Amino acid sequence: MLELNKENFDQEVLQASGPVIVDFWGTKCEPCKALMPDVERLAEQYKDKMKFCKLNTTENRRLAIGQKVMGLPTFIVYKNGEKVKEISGADNCTPDTIENLIKENI
Repeated sequence: MLELNKENFDQEVLQASGPVIVDFWGTKCEPCKALMPDVERLAEQYKDKMKFCKLNTTENRRLAIGQKVMGLPTFIVYKNGEKVKEISGADNCTPDTIENLIKENI
């Protein structure tokens, strides 16, 4: 998974062709950390169909706010630089819902 920050977000996400999923997570977010092994497994499984990225919101707070991420964990799918689908919150972000989000957008 590609680690995003303010220097590479525009190029890797907003200027990318094809679908990109971004995992917005934080160092103090226990549900985020619990999901990480599943997300990495999904990234490996679907890497040929979608670009997988993650953004540490603790280190990139302004960027997360600019993308209207108000809670964690949050997963957003972008296509051709446009936000097309988002899920957020510990109850909504499960390995199954994340995989469904991927399948809907590849």
